[in-house]
Amino acid sequence: MGTSTASTTNIMLAIFEKKTNSLDMYRPLRNFIVINYSEREAQNLEDDLQTLKELRSDIERGPSDSLPARRDLLQRYYKALCAVESRFPISPDKDHINSVSFTWFDAFKSKQKASQQNIHLEKAAVLFNLGAVHSQMGLSFDRSAVEGRRQASHSFIAAAGAFAFLRDNVAVKASVGSSTSVDVSVDCAGMLERLMLAQAQECVYENTIAKGSSPGVCAKISRQVGLYYEEVLGALNNAPLNQHFDKAWIAHVQLKAALFYAEACYRYSLELHEKEEIAEEIARLKSGVNSFSEAKKSSPKGAAQQLLDAITKLEAKLNQNLERAVKENDRVYLMRVPPASSLPPLPTFSMVKPMPMNEVLDASKDKMFASLVPDNSAKALSRYTEMVDDIIRAQAEKLQQGSELARVRLKEMDLPHSILSLEGNSTLPLALKEDVDAVQNCGGPAGLEGKLEQLKDLRMVNQELLVQTEELLQKEATEDAQFRTQFATRWTRPQSSTLTKNLLDRLNRFAANLKQASESDARIERSVREHSALLSILDRRPIESALPTLARPIMSLDATEDAIVGALKQRLGQLETLGTERAGLEDMLKEMKRKDDILPKLMTSTGSHEDLFRKEISKYDHICQEITQNLEAQEQLLMQIQAQNDQFAAIFNLEDYKASLERSYKQIEAAIAKFEEIKENIGEGLKFYVTLQDAITNVKQQCSDFVMTRNIQCREMMDDVQRQISGLSFQDGKFSGGYTYPSVTQPHQVQRISSSQPTEPGNVSNSHLQPPTYQPPQQPTMPAYSHVPSPYSSQQMPQQSAPPYHMPAPCHPYPLPQHQQPAMSHEFDQPAYPGWRGPYYNSPRQPGYMPHPPYAVRSPYPPPHQSGYY
Repeated sequence: MGTSTASTTNIMLAIFEKKTNSLDMYRPLRNFIVINYSEREAQNLEDDLQTLKELRSDIERGPSDSLPARRDLLQRYYKALCAVESRFPISPDKDHINSVSFTWFDAFKSKQKASQQNIHLEKAAVLFNLGAVHSQMGLSFDRSAVEGRRQASHSFIAAAGAFAFLRDNVAVKASVGSSTSVDVSVDCAGMLERLMLAQAQECVYENTIAKGSSPGVCAKISRQVGLYYEEVLGALNNAPLNQHFDKAWIAHVQLKAALFYAEACYRYSLELHEKEEIAEEIARLKSGVNSFSEAKKSSPKGAAQQLLDAITKLEAKLNQNLERAVKENDRVYLMRVPPASSLPPLPTFSMVKPMPMNEVLDASKDKMFASLVPDNSAKALSRYTEMVDDIIRAQAEKLQQGSELARVRLKEMDLPHSILSLEGNSTLPLALKEDVDAVQNCGGPAGLEGKLEQLKDLRMVNQELLVQTEELLQKEATEDAQFRTQFATRWTRPQSSTLTKNLLDRLNRFAANLKQASESDARIERSVREHSALLSILDRRPIESALPTLARPIMSLDATEDAIVGALKQRLGQLETLGTERAGLEDMLKEMKRKDDILPKLMTSTGSHEDLFRKEISKYDHICQEITQNLEAQEQLLMQIQAQNDQFAAIFNLEDYKASLERSYKQIEAAIAKFEEIKENIGEGLKFYVTLQDAITNVKQQCSDFVMTRNIQCREMMDDVQRQISGLSFQDGKFSGGYTYPSVTQPHQVQRISSSQPTEPGNVSNSHLQPPTYQPPQQPTMPAYSHVPSPYSSQQMPQQSAPPYHMPAPCHPYPLPQHQQPAMSHEFDQPAYPGWRGPYYNSPRQPGYMPHPPYAVRSPYPPPHQSGYY
């Protein structure tokens, strides 16, 4: 385990290289060349043998040069091993090179070692060390600067690529046998790959923070860091790794996973705070704090103090923001905080992936030991491979054409559909079947009744809200009129009707919209009733029961129906068998090509390559012959099926059945279209009522605020009038005209022209009374919050006709799709259902199409309690 000293921000891990014993490959390989080729060939390859010897010797000495030089050495040696593997068989076999044994010690438990008489362990160890060197290079850069963090991330990505290449290409082979080591196993290589990706993503996150990216972007990148560390932790906690690594490793990874999950929660909560989503902000902050608590309880000791300090610092930020958010919610928002289990997963964004190592470690262009395979043999092998590819390609095309021909011919004869229909197993076309399933999965026609009930319930809720709102204003106006009658000219404040005109106009418009929507609901209900017979077909389960069946003839002259049907079914079964055989023949072709390796024969052949090619290519003759026989048999079978199907169609009157089936399909399509139309109309109605309910609720709140303010003013004016009547010494003019009240043109202020001296609260009898100035409720002023726009109008109200009491619009309980979201200050003098273009909810008006609906005038239908709104 290594630590980063270059960065003051956070600590990371590096991997140490595996160690090995000395080994001489020069003598065994030279002897093999002499025995199997010649002494001259061995002399020609002397330079390659010496190079291989020097590379192995440098590997044995361990890291003595710079890290880039060590990386280049490991890459050169790995490519040399690939050349050795393809030309020198190293194994315990007596005919192979059996005097070479590779020994390597475990990187994490240095007392454990593995020895194998094959080259796979050697290749696995070299790849492991290559990943380790890249990880050490990542820690060598100064991560306090942007360029250092970029270079470190690149090195960790390369390390991940090396460990991924080890896992995918060599680890399985190196793990075969009794002598293996855990560090080059598939599990360990995969774990190290994820660890390197975690640290590479962590470098990216550090750069993202340094650039000042938005909290949302930082949260996504941080969460991905945490996910990578969680994957590493999962591997470390399972066999065989759970007993192989030091506890400090597990502690480091577990705390890193908790740190970056909490960091993601913290950054995400900042974005939520800007959107004024306080409830989720609190839940996310709590989740981040809890992750630290759980990690501290379960993680073992041994983590670096630098990491613990970073956790302590972030935990303090989380708690500080959590305390602030809770206070704001308790005082202002009063939102219900959702449980952590109900929160969706935090969004992620991966910025790293393992570097592809195929090109870096490609030994195909390496000239080491190239002379052991003559160039003419290599060219001959390439030519033979092209010949095999041509055969495979031609035969595969013939097989595919045969299958397509059978499919087209059967479709023309309407088989096997007509046979299935005769047996009562008719099926719908796939596209139509999917449409029917979609209708039935959402409740079918029976589910429309429930949707209609929802419409009715929402309509009643809106009606009740209108009545309640009107009663608020009516009650206040009645009380004002009583006092005006009682006190005559002493009651100097404006009449209610002059102040509530704007509110009453809006309520009238709501009532007019509600009346139109009610008429639309009635049209929908009539449509459901009128088309109930058509829609009922969609309620059948299975839907195929609605299809006509192919019936046997009423009278049979020679009783040959069963024989014809039986013979036709038998032929169809034979056709299916031929299709299965073709699939098997194609697989056989591919498998033969995969196993067809004639390189050893080419290298040892002394005769003509053409003779060898003819002999080897003949292996494919019997499969080609079988393919030809299969296609010929299919052609004969299709001719027999055609003749039998003609008899079948004549006896069972197939043409009339097809016509009847087509009519059934059209009926089902019409039912689906009508269902979707009605469903869409109902959906538009539901969206309308939900939006209207929010708008009425908003106006009701404004009316409540108005009534409350008028009541306060009423009590204060009564006190003043009673003092005048009782003869208290007040100067004229201090009560009759000293107040101004909210009006249409003064929506935000109620003030009094008072004496120059303010009054003490306790000296009522000896001072001028000054009523409290009415201020409509407003959003709290916070730098990180913005007002939520009202979702109710398509255009702004003119400034001079603004409503006297304005409340920010509540959040929409059923958010509309983005492209249908209403604009600000919706007054509902638009079509009854926003966005509806059908015949139910007021099609868009065009010049000359229909008169403008009377939204701005009072309804001609008097509502209950002498109101004027519904």
